[in-house]
Amino acid sequence: MSLNILAIGGSLKKTSTNLGLLRFAKENAPTDVHIDIANLADIPFYSEDIATIPHAVKVLFEQMKKADAFLLGCPEYNYSIAPALKNALDWASREKDNHLLATKPAAILGAGGGMGTSRAQYHLRQVCTCLNIPLVNKPEVFSNAFSGSFDEQGNLIDERIQKLVLQQLDALVALQKQLKK
Repeated sequence: MSLNILAIGGSLKKTSTNLGLLRFAKENAPTDVHIDIANLADIPFYSEDIATIPHAVKVLFEQMKKADAFLLGCPEYNYSIAPALKNALDWASREKDNHLLATKPAAILGAGGGMGTSRAQYHLRQVCTCLNIPLVNKPEVFSNAFSGSFDEQGNLIDERIQKLVLQQLDALVALQKQLKK
């Protein structure tokens, strides 16, 4: 049986190192794991005043419905979660009974300055608790985006971080299987 993972990256930059982490996971996933990467570029900020769900949001919702688990690429903006990622979760959480997110496991990884994206990841963990998203606890993936771990296109080239990403992906698959028992 194949496992469908939706990767959601909080950066809109094409050469984002956070998207690079997700691309690496997609390209190196086990054969029975399919990873789709969501495009958040056209998703407007959530507002209750938007009466009709925009097309880009509908596409995201369809991807979320098909997903068995999530891989969240978490940039850090001003010590917290990037708005694009939080906005995607906010849209989804407004669906009836939070059915797009609740009880689907997720893993969080990120690349940023200094401490990687540790502060933002811990904020995202709080959001996931509120949304009833079970999380992979270990390994944590905090990568310094400016340490030579990525090429000019944002692709992950550091073998140590690559290994951590694959270990985290394995842990996500194991958590999803455990929760489905």
